[in-house]
Amino acid sequence: MAPRASCFLLAMMFSASCKPIISSDQMCTEKEANNTYNCENLGLTEVPDTLPNTTEFLEFGFNFLPAIENTTFSRLVDLIFLDLTRCQINWVHEDSFQNHHQLNTIVLTGNPLIFMAETSLNGPKSLKHLFLTQTGISNLEFIPVHNLENLESLHLGSNHISSIKFPENFPIQNLKVLDFQNNAIHYLASEDVQALEQTTNLSLNFNGNDIKGIEPGAFRSKIFQSLQFGGTLNLSVVLKGLQNSTTQSLWLGSYDDTDDQDLTSAMFDGLCEISVESVNLQKHTISDISPATFRCFTQLQELDLTANHLNELPSGIEGMKTLKKLVLNVNSFDQLCQISAASFPSLTDLSIKGNMRKLDLGAGCLEKLENLQKLDLSHSDIEASDCCNLQLKNLSHLRYLNLSYNEPLGLQSQAFKECPQLEGLDLAFTHLQVRGPQSPFQNLHVLQVLNLSHCLLDTGNQHFLTGLVDLRLLNLQGNHFQDGSISKTNLLQTLSSLEILILSSCGLLSIDKQAFQNLRKMSHVDLSYNSLTGNSMDALSHLQGIYLNMAANNIRIVPSHLLPTLSQQSTINLSHNPLDCTCSNIHFITWYKENLQKFEGSENTECANPPSLKGVKLSDVKLSCGITAMGIFFLVVFLFLVAILLIFSVKFLLRWKYQHI
Repeated sequence: MAPRASCFLLAMMFSASCKPIISSDQMCTEKEANNTYNCENLGLTEVPDTLPNTTEFLEFGFNFLPAIENTTFSRLVDLIFLDLTRCQINWVHEDSFQNHHQLNTIVLTGNPLIFMAETSLNGPKSLKHLFLTQTGISNLEFIPVHNLENLESLHLGSNHISSIKFPENFPIQNLKVLDFQNNAIHYLASEDVQALEQTTNLSLNFNGNDIKGIEPGAFRSKIFQSLQFGGTLNLSVVLKGLQNSTTQSLWLGSYDDTDDQDLTSAMFDGLCEISVESVNLQKHTISDISPATFRCFTQLQELDLTANHLNELPSGIEGMKTLKKLVLNVNSFDQLCQISAASFPSLTDLSIKGNMRKLDLGAGCLEKLENLQKLDLSHSDIEASDCCNLQLKNLSHLRYLNLSYNEPLGLQSQAFKECPQLEGLDLAFTHLQVRGPQSPFQNLHVLQVLNLSHCLLDTGNQHFLTGLVDLRLLNLQGNHFQDGSISKTNLLQTLSSLEILILSSCGLLSIDKQAFQNLRKMSHVDLSYNSLTGNSMDALSHLQGIYLNMAANNIRIVPSHLLPTLSQQSTINLSHNPLDCTCSNIHFITWYKENLQKFEGSENTECANPPSLKGVKLSDVKLSCGITAMGIFFLVVFLFLVAILLIFSVKFLLRWKYQHI
């Protein structure tokens, strides 16, 4: 009985007094101290007093401001960016922004504007970006012209505009982006387009307007950065209307919900009279594709034929010697040789992503593309038992290769011998079947980025990554290690140049203290979504200034001897861990609150134990781990009882000794 009573008394003496200290939540979320704030969707009718005067970037959308007056934001004189999306604004009064000389961007998207005063935008000396998307505008004269001399982008999409005729005094000379998408513009008059001559390298967007007519010569001698006419049913109208114009890129794609007519070779005749470098024709159907289809494409440097229902490109295409980039995504090729690669000898960038049929790589189908630098064959159901030297024959200048999301690939030793200049290789979600103990990457001495996530790798093969002397980023997410542990000798030991290592979702239970000893240049380590404990961080003790992500692990207690290791890192994420908020973890909790600036995901760094504090943010917990007043009382009583017991024991011993003399 006595030992039990003693234990009870000791427990009472040293019990922790635990209670959450819940800080009052700010109405607005602070993204950057005294500078950037998000006040969206809070039901606000005015600027909160808690918002500092030094605020420069303010997201204030989805609140309630029926009218903007010169007092609404007058206190925030340093504003540079102001987002007022869907604030139910009807009126913008005179001089609403008169004190905001640095204001660069105003977003009024989704507001049912009834009136904007002529001087409503006065004040900003360098207003460059104005968003009036989905505001109900039907006439460009609605827009106040005062103080728009420096305007670079004007976004007018999803309104009811039927004419691009600007008021005579509208300052458009500095415009770089003019967005009219999804309006009711069906005809472009020469007089209206004429005003745009004051601009240089303008990007003009008419997507979703279904242009039915363009006055002949309307675009004659005009020079644009880009022109977009997506969703136009009759492309012949657009191509004829753009005769004798110059543009860097021309977007003529369609959309899933558009019932456009099939394109014929004759429809592209107008392209011969346009000076253009890049053309996008996505989601059209070219019904009679032949060498003649490409007759007016000979000056192109980029061509996008995504989702054109193609199953082959005809042989005999001539004059495409300037084409650098070809996109053939989401088509239906059976074999890589069906793209007639020899017709495009200058290609540096080829993408056949998301092919709708199982794509056979064939042998040497791309060997004429000796200048190819980037090749994307992802999501195409590619399967090969012996990859990839025959398939990539003569691609000695290839720098980036994407074979992710494909079927199993068998890799022999030096599987990429034909591509010694590879700098980036993506094999994510492709089951790699490595033949033999040697590395399939051993000749890739300049490879810097390797994505092997979810590849079902044999991580026990210590030679698997041999030869990657310049590798900077390695993604091994989703691959599992034997017994859930990374031992001292592992496949990472040869990667001395590695800077970024991703080992999330690898089922890890532990990491040997010496496992990363040779990786002394690492600056980013992602160990999230494993089952690691706090002791695993000992493997990082030799590293400084790294970004460390250990979110969603099994960290309950961080031993005090690991705090120096954490102190020398730049950013740490310990969110979604079952952290212990008792006195056994007091040293870490104290250190955590003193170093909050180091931590990412603090909102989700919460207590899991004891039950009374479950779900409370670690930064809001206060522990008292000394002896409480009640503990002192019981200590005094306990010591008093011990003293009495001791006295009686001494008396009893003396009496017993005397009786036995």
